[in-house]
Amino acid sequence: MNAQPHDIAAVESLLAFWRDAGVDACYGDAPIDHTHVAPPPALKAVQRATASVAPPLAGHAAEDAVAEARRLAAGAATLQDLAAAVAAFEGCPLRGMGATQSVFGRGNPNAAVMVIGEGPGAEEDRIGQPFVGKAGQLLDRMLAAAGLTDRVFITNTVFWRPPGNRTPTPQEQAVCAPFVERAFALLKPRAVLLLGAAASKSVLQAEEGIMRLRGRWGEWRLAEGGVSAPVMPTLHPAFLLRQPQAKRQVWADLLSMAVRLETDSVEEQG
Repeated sequence: MNAQPHDIAAVESLLAFWRDAGVDACYGDAPIDHTHVAPPPALKAVQRATASVAPPLAGHAAEDAVAEARRLAAGAATLQDLAAAVAAFEGCPLRGMGATQSVFGRGNPNAAVMVIGEGPGAEEDRIGQPFVGKAGQLLDRMLAAAGLTDRVFITNTVFWRPPGNRTPTPQEQAVCAPFVERAFALLKPRAVLLLGAAASKSVLQAEEGIMRLRGRWGEWRLAEGGVSAPVMPTLHPAFLLRQPQAKRQVWADLLSMAVRLETDSVEEQG
């Protein structure tokens, strides 16, 4: 029985997808969907048990929290001041969900690149710095390979560990956004690297998934102050630990950023 034209097109489309994902060989007697990663049952149980430890902010409480965050952020003249302001801020509900301390940032205070992830995990909560666990170690190796080690300042969209390492909610990100924006204004980076869907959607106010956003240059412009910078969304290093074949996509994004920084430097010197 001959294959129909639409069947051939579907197969070609599927093969193109796997090629772009970095798959160059197939093994086994039966196909396996390696794109599906189910969280372990224990993690699901933790997320269910901790999801309502503290009630989410709503209405006037949320507005008051954002206003207080803006006030504290505006008073920070340096990143060190901003870290102290974050530590003093009590308006984020994540503070009451088991986090032991605030986790603001690490890196070069005069960085050319601002790197923004989702939120701290257990190791970050213990040490007090972002991206110091396995995902952070992978990120550091990739930044080093791209020649960006000393050219980055790394932070997150929220500064307290979400319970069960879950993704921060848009409401939690909104409360912390004034501090992220102030860090952006103080750094005035030449480029911004967004790690993962939660960070990309929060900063760019986008609804698209990370697979559509990654690898495409955008722009982040503050409503006040006239600060703007080109933005590159990419995959989160924690995803790469589960799906190593996607490293080539992040590597391409990092090389694109390195080339853009180099090109900008040459143009400025010229």
